[in-house]
Parts: sequence; C-alpha cells; structure tokens
Amino acid sequence: MTQTSPVWDPQQYLNHADHRTRPFHDLLARTGNFVGGEPARIADLGCGAGNVTTVLAERWPKARITGYDNSPEMLAEAKKHATPTLDFALADAAAWAPTETYDLIVSNALYQWIPGHADLFPAHLEALAPGGTFAFQVPGNFTAPSHTLLAALRESPRWRPRLHGVGDRTAAVLEPAGYFERLADLGLEPDVWETTYTQVLTGEDPVLDWVKGTALRPVLTALADDPEATSAFLAEYAALLREAYPPTAHGTLFPFRRIFAVARKES
Repeated sequence: MTQTSPVWDPQQYLNHADHRTRPFHDLLARTGNFVGGEPARIADLGCGAGNVTTVLAERWPKARITGYDNSPEMLAEAKKHATPTLDFALADAAAWAPTETYDLIVSNALYQWIPGHADLFPAHLEALAPGGTFAFQVPGNFTAPSHTLLAALRESPRWRPRLHGVGDRTAAVLEPAGYFERLADLGLEPDVWETTYTQVLTGEDPVLDWVKGTALRPVLTALADDPEATSAFLAEYAALLREAYPPTAHGTLFPFRRIFAVARKES
C-alpha cells in the first residue's frame, strides 16, 4: 500500500517561516483575558519545528509550555528550542489524551490534517481550565489553484494509479460560521474571523517551493522511493503553478486565506 502519512522536512517548512508565522502572531493578538492576568500552563498542539512555540515563550516567559507533535523529524528540530520552561513531546492530536489542565490550548495550522477534527474539540476542551482560552488557526485555501491543480494532477490518468486520494483534504476545514457554532454549542465564547494574506513569494518556482513544505508532503512521501517519478510529477505541477501564479515585477503574488478562532471558557 502506498504510504500517505506525510514525512515532514523541517528545513523545507522553515523556508517560508515569516509567512507561516504571521497568522500565529495575528491569532495571539486576539488572545488574552486570562485568570490571573496571564496563562501559567500552555499546550501547543502541532508545534512542528517549534518556531511558533518560541513565540509563546517570548510573550509569556513565566508560563510552562509544552509543544506536541506526531512528527519525529519536526520534534528533533523543535527540541533545539527547549528551555527549563519550554519542552516538547511526541503526541498525535487526533488521539491526544491530556492528563493535566491548561490555561491556553493553542494550535497553528494543525487541525486541517485531521478529518472531522471539530469532533475532537470536546475532549480537548476538557483539559482547559476555567477561564482558559482555546485558540487556533487553519488554512482556508483548499479551493485555491495551488490545491485544485494538485488534486487534478493526482487524479490524472498518469498519476491516479499511484496517487489516488493521496493527501486529499477537500473537506479539511469548516467555514468560520461552522467553527463559531461548534464552539458556542460547547459553552464557549467564540471570536471567529478570516483573513486573506497576499503573500509575495520570490525565487524560482516559489509557489512550488511553498507547497513542498506542506500540501505536497503526502505526494512527496508516496513517491519517495521513485526519484524519477518525483521529478516528473514536480515538473508537471510546477508548470501548472507558473500559469496560475505568474510572476510580476514585484514577485509572485500568492493569496492565502486563513480561518481563526479564539474561544474562552467561562470562569
């Protein structure tokens, strides 16, 4: 059976660290009003390479913070940021069973990888202390050319036998109103919004380089044992992306929609 669980490449992911971190800063800008003034215990679900977890440590230096991820490759990179109050642990968010309570549970671009992730919210929120905050952001760009072209190419006659369904996330996220309703039904006070960033990417085939760090990981994993096939797929996909995202005099413009939610539990 073709492997579809993605193997992550921390360095490829960090090629665009500024753009990937910006939504996290915007998420944290709306996160506050903690009992006691600031959170004492924080969980970062899907911490990846740890670069955003360090942002939490910078904002709340007195907090004890744990970043959780299910990728050994990402955790190896993340642990370079460990301090006496910042640590990292192996955990799959889809099966996360917390054994303590947190003042803040935060997640940056994780839930879109988990089908039906909103059904996990009740279990995750059981670990939220009274007055605590649950905050996350997910990409909302699954109808953008970067994803629709990838899906069409995977299902084309040449690639379908090897890549049918690989990395399919057509129903990966809810619309903002859907998240609002799910969180409000759980008794939280949600603040949900969306933003489309016009990202300026530079270099040769910059959109391809971007998706190599995220959306393309399942395909790269599935073709990892066949370098010739990998090169052929990337060449076809790159040509499609160049047409969909032509370079301008100012760089290649890559619109990216994000969906945000910050929900506070009653004290």
